[in-house]
Order: sequence, then C-alpha cells, then structure tokens
Amino acid sequence: MSDGTSLHPAVSLARDLVQIESVTPNDSGCQLLLAARLNALGFHCETLRYHDVTNLWAVRNADVVNDKVGSTARPLVVFAGHTDVVPSGPKDEWTHPPFSGTIETHTSLNTDNEIVLTEERLYGRGAADMKGGIAAFVTAVERFVEAHPDHQGSIGFLITSDEEGPAKHGTREVVEELKRRGTAIDMCIVGEPSS
Repeated sequence: MSDGTSLHPAVSLARDLVQIESVTPNDSGCQLLLAARLNALGFHCETLRYHDVTNLWAVRNADVVNDKVGSTARPLVVFAGHTDVVPSGPKDEWTHPPFSGTIETHTSLNTDNEIVLTEERLYGRGAADMKGGIAAFVTAVERFVEAHPDHQGSIGFLITSDEEGPAKHGTREVVEELKRRGTAIDMCIVGEPSS
C-alpha cells in the first residue's frame, strides 16, 4: 500500500473523492472539495440545487453578476461529470471497503524475474466512474492555468450528483439554467469511462 506521500496529484484527489460516500443523489461534500481547488485557480463557483440534487457550475474568465456567472470569454470549454455513485451493495463482498480509497502497488515481472512495470491502483466506489475522471480534469486544469494564467477563452466545470439515479435534476436542469442566462457552451469534455 502507498502512504500517499508520492502520489500523482490526480490520484491523490481521486482518493480523496472516493473516500466521500456520495451515493446518488447525495454529493456529501465532493463538490465543496472541488470548488475549493477551483476557487484557488480563479474560478467563480456556484452551487445550483434542484430538488435533492447538488450541482456545481464553475467558470474561469467570466463576468459575475449578482453572484451568478454571466457572460464568458469565448470559447467556453466545459468539463462535465458526476460525483454520485451507485450503492456499494454488501460491503463484505468487496476486497477493500468501498469508500476506503485504498491504494495498492502492483509489480509485473518479465520471464527473467526483472521488474518491468510498477503501478499503483486505486480501489473504491467511483474510482473509475467517475471520480478518477474528475480528478484528472481538475489537476490537468491546475497545470494548464499555472502554465497559461492569461489563457484565451473560458474554462468551466459542470458537476452533478444526479447521474447514477433518475438524472432529471442535474445536468439537464443546469443546461436549462445556462440557456436562460444566455450562456453557450462551445465544447464539452465528458470523462465518463462508459461513454
């Protein structure tokens, strides 16, 4: 097992997200964690709640009016994802507890018993679908903004806690709200592993 001191930032963030038990439609604080990271990069973060669903709309390089994101610099590139997970089922059927965020090191040897590959694997509900993807988005944007603080256009995040359930009060509702505001998304990247 890894002690976490030498983890890639995306793996570290993914582990932190996996450790939050966010069974649909509950976000349980995942989006607060993401908003803190994005605020530090100059994003304006807005929580949009519809029924029992929490959605995060975060944009960098946008006008803010009455604490709401208004017009954006173009193009607006949005990373979309979800923080909710399906129920874990019987926990005794898991190799590791579903919300432990356990990281194990695995080594592969060749026929001469020489190490050819060492990798760390993250285990837990949401590691692949899709907290790992969200962590990759956020850490990639952190590196991009650090390298290009005066970049052209706007970067957005649309994160919902309503993808694994009925999917009625998440992305659909946020997109309708953006239409009412006149906000047009030019490009969207979805990190869903099953898409």
